Amino acid sequence: MENFCLLEVDVNGQEIFLVDKSILASFSGRLRKLFSKLTGKTRRLKLIFDKFPGGAECFELIVKFCYNGGRIKVTPFNMFQLHCAANYLEMNQEMQGKPNLVEQTISFFQKIHYMTWSELIIGLGNCQEMIFFIPSSSLIKDFLDCVVGRLEFHYISSPCASSSDNSSMQFSGDISTESRGIYTSQATWWFADLGFLNLNMFKKIIDTMICKKLDHHVISSFLFYYKRLKCPSASLSQKCRIIETVIKYLYSLDGSFMSIRGLFDILQVSLTFKMSKCSIGKLENLIGSQLDRAKLDDLLVPSPAGETIAYNINLILRLLDIFLSISREKLLVYQLKKVSELIDLYIMEVAPDPCLKPSKFLALAMAMPDISRETYDTIYFALDMYLKVHINGLSEEEKIKICSVLNYDKLSEETLKDLAQNESFPACALVTLQNRLRYSVTRT
Repeated sequence: MENFCLLEVDVNGQEIFLVDKSILASFSGRLRKLFSKLTGKTRRLKLIFDKFPGGAECFELIVKFCYNGGRIKVTPFNMFQLHCAANYLEMNQEMQGKPNLVEQTISFFQKIHYMTWSELIIGLGNCQEMIFFIPSSSLIKDFLDCVVGRLEFHYISSPCASSSDNSSMQFSGDISTESRGIYTSQATWWFADLGFLNLNMFKKIIDTMICKKLDHHVISSFLFYYKRLKCPSASLSQKCRIIETVIKYLYSLDGSFMSIRGLFDILQVSLTFKMSKCSIGKLENLIGSQLDRAKLDDLLVPSPAGETIAYNINLILRLLDIFLSISREKLLVYQLKKVSELIDLYIMEVAPDPCLKPSKFLALAMAMPDISRETYDTIYFALDMYLKVHINGLSEEEKIKICSVLNYDKLSEETLKDLAQNESFPACALVTLQNRLRYSVTRT
């Protein structure tokens, strides 16, 4: 009993432990060095840890290990806790021929490939809690490689109690229509199981997915899922960080099978929150480069707060510029026609807006090259609507300029007849049309 000294341990200000100093010191190199500096004999000491890995719960495991003669059961629940605490206390020396705690935890990590999916998820949660204390980045990398490696087995259904049969596919709208038949619950069974990840661990798992060349379509769907899962309960600053992270990763992936609707949803939120120009620019480039896959509803983005115009015309013009900047070798004729038809419908939708300026209407109508339109009928009806709404607000010069976008040769016979009797059009436009009609009749 001569060497006995009661040690009072304060762990992170949470809990006080009373332990035998000699027992702890016999397993911890850090404590041995600390106690060796003491002079004189004392029957009671107080040791304060401000930042002990895993807090009081983990220190209790260490105490059990020491009082049990260097034996403890390492599990997915405590493997990272024990490893971090053992390294912190320098428990890396053998005692009486028994393996030290650092070696025991490392030995356990070598068996992670034999863990069940449920055990890996438990370990991942433990890793997330201890991430800033884990001494070896290679240990984290190996563990995340193992987790992501399991995601490639698409035929496995989730065994975790937190998942339901359709929990991940309730977000199937984030997968494009073209690929929905391919990416069923077989490819996304793990979405809900990884929904607990904080943003820091989420980044690490996405980096690992990309490094391991996991299917980009599935990764992008998980990015959408994570954003929709986390944002509702997040603060404004947290939402911005989540969305910027999602945009960053989406921009690095193959976007050909991403949901355009999902991209527009993120874009609207980004514009509302006035996020960085860099993030918004990346998103606009991602959408603009595949604008031919968009629908009319996607384009109807409300204008920024404070503006009188109903829809964000400037955004659509930027997206069109991005689409048309694609190399002609890559841009196919059918893509041009699809976007042209889409923009014509959009012009029809925005034409009745009394706050739409002539310059913006003209910019929209002239954005697509003439070769992309088989008919100008839709443009004509949109133009007719615009002139009637702005009947008293346009000068004759402005009317003539707007009407100049029409290609009379690409108007149907019925539309030409309607135009010939349309009093909303400037007189010179009607005269030009009548001359064309007479010339056509004469040639016939």
